[in-house]
Amino acid sequence: MAAPKKGRSASAQSKPWRSLALILIAIAALTGGMFWSGNTTPRLGIDLAGGTSITLRAVPEAGQKISKANMDTAVDIMNRRVNGLGVSEAEVQTQGDSNIIVNIPKGTNSKEAREQVGTTAKLYFRPVIATEVSGPGASPSPSASGSGTPSPSASATGKGDKDKATSSTAPSGTATSQGRAVTDALKADPTPSGSASPKASASPSASSSAPADTANAKVQAQYAALNCADDKARSTAGKGAKPTDTTVACGQNSQGLWQKYILGPAEVDGTDVKKAQAVFNTQNASGWTVTMEFTGKGSKKFADITGKLAQQQSPQNQFAIVLDGEVVSDPYVNQALTGGSAEISGNFDQKEAQSLANMLSYGALPLTFKEDSVTTVTAALGGDQLHAGLIAGAIGLALVVIYLLLYYRGLSFIAVASLLVSAALTYVIMSLLGPAIGFALNLPAVCGAIVAIGITADSFIVYFERIRDEIREGRTLRPAVERAWPRARRTILVSDFVSFLAAAVLFIVTVGKVQGFAFTLGLTTLLDVVVVFLFTKPLMTIMARRKFFADGHPWSGLDPKRLGAKPPLRSTRRRPAPPAGPVDPKEA
Repeated sequence: MAAPKKGRSASAQSKPWRSLALILIAIAALTGGMFWSGNTTPRLGIDLAGGTSITLRAVPEAGQKISKANMDTAVDIMNRRVNGLGVSEAEVQTQGDSNIIVNIPKGTNSKEAREQVGTTAKLYFRPVIATEVSGPGASPSPSASGSGTPSPSASATGKGDKDKATSSTAPSGTATSQGRAVTDALKADPTPSGSASPKASASPSASSSAPADTANAKVQAQYAALNCADDKARSTAGKGAKPTDTTVACGQNSQGLWQKYILGPAEVDGTDVKKAQAVFNTQNASGWTVTMEFTGKGSKKFADITGKLAQQQSPQNQFAIVLDGEVVSDPYVNQALTGGSAEISGNFDQKEAQSLANMLSYGALPLTFKEDSVTTVTAALGGDQLHAGLIAGAIGLALVVIYLLLYYRGLSFIAVASLLVSAALTYVIMSLLGPAIGFALNLPAVCGAIVAIGITADSFIVYFERIRDEIREGRTLRPAVERAWPRARRTILVSDFVSFLAAAVLFIVTVGKVQGFAFTLGLTTLLDVVVVFLFTKPLMTIMARRKFFADGHPWSGLDPKRLGAKPPLRSTRRRPAPPAGPVDPKEA
């Protein structure tokens, strides 16, 4: 029985080094990624780094009223627009009865954020009547009239989209510009008609006669005179048109050229889109697609319009997704989509797919907003508060270290080393999360990081006290370390779970700066578990083999005399008493 125990003991002795090696390799890899990406400092929020403040004023349309419910809905939509990928720390809040203030921290793409916030018009799905390249780059040849995908935020360049409801449909034999079959469903047709795409084969008569048949003379004149390459002309294109009107619009295709359109009356409203999201689809050439789900009412509308468009020739088999009077995408249709959902695919990258999904999800605001002012916010006050906060944090950390040195003595080395590892992981991960999900470090987030010092110190204290309890019971250090760990582990996990649950609830039910506090608290709580399991416990196991700790040196913090340890446990089994009286000799 001795041999197996020795084998298990040897295996257990090698595990501490494995755990330490694992966490040190992880820190080295994350640090290398931080320097490789060039993001060596955490991204700061608007209160620490300054940024841009945008004031939007609600402008009610005919028959509309500005109410608290409408304003709250608009704030929620705008907040999700500017924070579409996570914790970017942009603040959206109401001011008075009709104003909304949007604060965008420095380091964020403020131009893109302004476009997201400023895109406040209704979202419509309109059938395409005619389209061609407009402005510089336009060709007078017949091939200039055809389909294109003007998607400034989702520059798809290929075809191959399919509706979820018809995903099992066998591919048709139609070749695409990507050299694969196209399913009979929703197709994003992003290439100008001058390309090799079969869908862009509309003749001049097909595209030039459509306006004469379906649009009035005024719209035809606007279409003929429209130059989408001109900013002023583009901003006024279709201005004042009602959803029931035929109108003109502009959009940018994947080659960076502007397209102009004649669009029919809106068939589907943005409020009919229940959900849209960017997903990674391995069956698509570029991987990224945009899926849409419609409401019950919207599903019927979408099925009706796609059924009509599927019977038309290019470009009349396309519908334009129009936001703020600009066409952001114009997929074409080969069959009626009756499943209540659809998928738009092409050569999207992740950013383009996410941007289009955001527009589809949050494009329909209950009110129209006008940008009243854009101002630059300085970080002077926030810088002073950060300086004071860091001083307070340093004082608190120093007091914790002093307490550990006085009370735990040699054990404080393990605690301080664990705190340094936790701080390094927190700093590196925060630096990487800035460009990854838009995380910005604001004052409440700094407060959350300071609070985490106490949470991490609590975990060390729980483990150390369990070890000292075992020593008080008369056990030597090495078995005390192993026997104390299961009890301490349960306590640490329960404590950290409660802290993480509180942080998660706070993150879900709040917005803005408070979310930053909750996010930081949750992150540091998770890191506390990682550090205790992969660093503190293995390091304690290794230190228990050192003579300084194993012999209970007075400065080790584990001196049995100082702890009032009981004598070592001994066997209390009694030997049987000899029989009374003389013992008769036994014959051999």
